[in-house]
Amino acid sequence: MNYPTKFENLLDLAKLPWFEERAGRLVLADPALGPTIDVHTHLALAYGRPNSVDLLRLWPRTEHYLPPASPLDLDVYINKNIDPAALAALTNDLSLKSLGPHGMRRTHTWPNLQREMDELGVLKSVLLPIDFPFLSDNAMTWLQATREQTHAVCFGCIHPYRPGMRRSLKAQIALGAIGIKFHPAVQLVRPDDRQAMKLYRLCAEYRLVVLFHCGPVDIETQLGRYMSQVRHYERALAENPDVPFILGHSGALQMPIAAEYARKYANVYLEVSSQSVSNVKTILDTVPRHKILFGSDWPFYHQAIGLAKVFMATGDDVSLRKAVLWGNAAKLLGLSV
Repeated sequence: MNYPTKFENLLDLAKLPWFEERAGRLVLADPALGPTIDVHTHLALAYGRPNSVDLLRLWPRTEHYLPPASPLDLDVYINKNIDPAALAALTNDLSLKSLGPHGMRRTHTWPNLQREMDELGVLKSVLLPIDFPFLSDNAMTWLQATREQTHAVCFGCIHPYRPGMRRSLKAQIALGAIGIKFHPAVQLVRPDDRQAMKLYRLCAEYRLVVLFHCGPVDIETQLGRYMSQVRHYERALAENPDVPFILGHSGALQMPIAAEYARKYANVYLEVSSQSVSNVKTILDTVPRHKILFGSDWPFYHQAIGLAKVFMATGDDVSLRKAVLWGNAAKLLGLSV
């Protein structure tokens, strides 16, 4: 069945059979469509100063970086829906405003994410911190804040040029980290850098998953765009067969190369956040089914946006839908559902 891909705003997704609007919020129409594991989410990031956002405070409304009132096209790469004004606000929020407790990021807390999860049948969300070698400690902050939250799965993050990588990694593992987030475009390190290769060897030793931001998205810096070219990832994938690598965003705007790597290497998985409906269908048709994972990139985007694409792309294939939404991630990350 063909579904519309263009909507007036977020709540307009209630036109689709999988969602309803209740009291001004978008919710899953049938709990049987779940459960879901979202392997790509974030809380408020802080750089330059310690995180001053109360990560356990509930706000009446989450201020997503793609405003809910924005027109929505599900068949383009998701950031194409962000207009210039919203993009400027996003950039400001992640730079200057990351120094304090204000801006949109003040609402990017665990209770706000948990509320959205409850409304949409998302049972667990994987939190992905991003850190520099100095002047940030998002990983430890998030791990400590969410340690008692049973529906949170928090990864660690070690910048490859951080002194004492092993010591820092062990401290994050002690707080429950089961994987590492690596963002070449933000951390400004190529994924095949010699220090990065040392980090992967540590991940193999401690049996950790690595989730990459993978691929250019056209809203990063020119240097960040170069760092995240998908061709730069192959050496890491090929030379570390004992490390499960998740290619976040499925290679972004270079999806075909990421899909090729997922077919070529047994240790490579694709996470489909931000991809268009057409690209999600292509991934489902060309990549082994057990290697495809759901992600939303919250709080950049409402979790329902990614769910809508998976529902459309899987159609009546219930077993495929369940594998993508939770089965594959549960097996890879060792999570019970």
